[in-house]
Amino acid sequence: MNSDPLSVNIENGVRENKGFGPSPESTDISENKKEKNEKESDLDKKLRVTSERINSRPKWDNPIEFLMSCIATSVGLGNVWRFPFVAYQNGGGAFLIPYIIVLLVVGKPMYYLELVLGQFSNSNNIKVWAMSPAMKGTGYAQALGGAYIMSYYVSIIALCLYYLAMSFSSTLPWALCDESWDDCVPSGQSVNASMTGNATSSAELYFTKVVLRQSKGIHDGIGLPLWDLTLCLLASWVIIFFIVARGVKSTGKASYFLALFPYVIMIILLIRAVTLPGAVNGILFFITPEWSKILQVRVWYAAVTQVFFSLSVCSGALIMFSSYNKFEQNVYRDAMIVTTLDTFTSLLSGITIFGVLGNLAYELNYDDVSQVIGTGGTSLAFISYPDAIAKSPVVPQLFAVLFFLMMAVLGVGSGVALLSTINTVLLDSFPSVPTVYMSGGICVVAFLVGLVYVTPGGQYVLEIVDYYGGTFMRLFAAIAETIGVFWIYGLENLTIDVQFMLGKTSSFYWRICWSIVTPILMIVVFFYAMITTERILFGGTYEYPAAAYIAGNCLQYAGIAMIPLFIIAALWKYRSKSIVETIKRAFSKKPTYGPVNLEKRKEWQEFKRNAKENRNRLRKNWFHHLLVILFRGYQR
Repeated sequence: MNSDPLSVNIENGVRENKGFGPSPESTDISENKKEKNEKESDLDKKLRVTSERINSRPKWDNPIEFLMSCIATSVGLGNVWRFPFVAYQNGGGAFLIPYIIVLLVVGKPMYYLELVLGQFSNSNNIKVWAMSPAMKGTGYAQALGGAYIMSYYVSIIALCLYYLAMSFSSTLPWALCDESWDDCVPSGQSVNASMTGNATSSAELYFTKVVLRQSKGIHDGIGLPLWDLTLCLLASWVIIFFIVARGVKSTGKASYFLALFPYVIMIILLIRAVTLPGAVNGILFFITPEWSKILQVRVWYAAVTQVFFSLSVCSGALIMFSSYNKFEQNVYRDAMIVTTLDTFTSLLSGITIFGVLGNLAYELNYDDVSQVIGTGGTSLAFISYPDAIAKSPVVPQLFAVLFFLMMAVLGVGSGVALLSTINTVLLDSFPSVPTVYMSGGICVVAFLVGLVYVTPGGQYVLEIVDYYGGTFMRLFAAIAETIGVFWIYGLENLTIDVQFMLGKTSSFYWRICWSIVTPILMIVVFFYAMITTERILFGGTYEYPAAAYIAGNCLQYAGIAMIPLFIIAALWKYRSKSIVETIKRAFSKKPTYGPVNLEKRKEWQEFKRNAKENRNRLRKNWFHHLLVILFRGYQR
């Protein structure tokens, strides 16, 4: 028996020299394991808390509520007064070709993507960027863009409510001329074109002089809020508040009416429009193609901005709505239904609007329909269409009520989505605040901001905010979103997530659009807009004061700057000794990203492990890997 204390013993097959302490390497390994276990324990705790918090969020009562909410969001005022005029401006029927192409390669892919992101992560448009923390500024830029649009959008609803109230008058007030109006043509009468000269319709004078009391400019200020429009604005916000007050529980119930009722009125107005004398000329004017315009880049830019405006993509609303879905809901089907229906609605509105304008040209003995179109935008909704309604020989009040009721309902549907987006972002950050209080607070603040738009100079401000804050900034955020998802998080990672969630493999169409066609087309359009954009002129003639242009650029670049600023902040937060390591940590997904249901999360992680093993087995080289990802993926 060896009694030497320094001898080497062999016990359980392990040699141990008692003359030395434990191996330093063994100590480091055990400490690393301990530290790793503690981190895993912290992660498990964080996942459990996050799961409990997310699962406590309300859900749609059924899939139809979600679908109806998406329809109410995407089918809005832009379909009625924006699409017909944009189409007319950019080649009529020829515009439909770039519009449909853009819808297929940008609109549908972006719509489907946002529904997938929200449903997969059960997160709003900011928290979803746990997939790539450095890109979190994209979510804030989208939320800010939505806030800009919401600030003026409800003032348009207020105008709809004002006209709706006036439509119940025994004689439509815009059908007659006031004694103080010079060179006025009564809209309620058919007047020979030779008699009109340079005269202005009473509908236009009523809108500018009675409703808006519009000033000649804002060089001397915008003036004080108008009391009657202020009451209409207040009524609009009260309606939206009651719909949003209980979150998706109340929004879902209202969505049936907000989505379906406008179609009832739209079909009635369509039947009436196509049966009017001269309507055919207006419809032909709308759909007759100008093929020379189809190759102009600005036409494609108009198509992209119209798709964004119409579908409400990159505003945060779609990610927000889908975050309240059950994990397995078929958002692919929902995306296809809504995007197709939105296009159908735009065409339906265009035929209706131009049918009425064709009748107006017929009544005024104009050979060219463009002479009665005006400048589009709000003038199309509140001048040209009321002018045509006033000439209706059969109960013009009825058609006025139907039209402005439809406009108000369409506006409320989109307004609810915009408010819900801001609401969700704040409620997810401050979950202890009751939904009704948060909704009320936002409505009060938004109402006070909206008072700017019901002043005599309000329309000037509206056009500045819409131009700088409503389109260009959202396009930049959309480019950042596609880069963040497909080029940083990874196309194959997303398609694996989609396959796990929906049981669908992503076809070549989705892969090539998401990774190449959609971002490149948006980048080209973005730089085209930057190079060719000129100073905005109100009504094509009025030049704003320098301060207005500066303010507009501040609104625009405040949102754009959020994206690089958050990238810099993330690089600082995840800094390390190696630049490469810092970039990897800042742009790599957080451990908390993924399904919030813990059982689903384990299944997802196992699904990803199997997908990775399959990829490693089948991968031959870099070029082969790229082709497989773009065309079909490794998972079948």
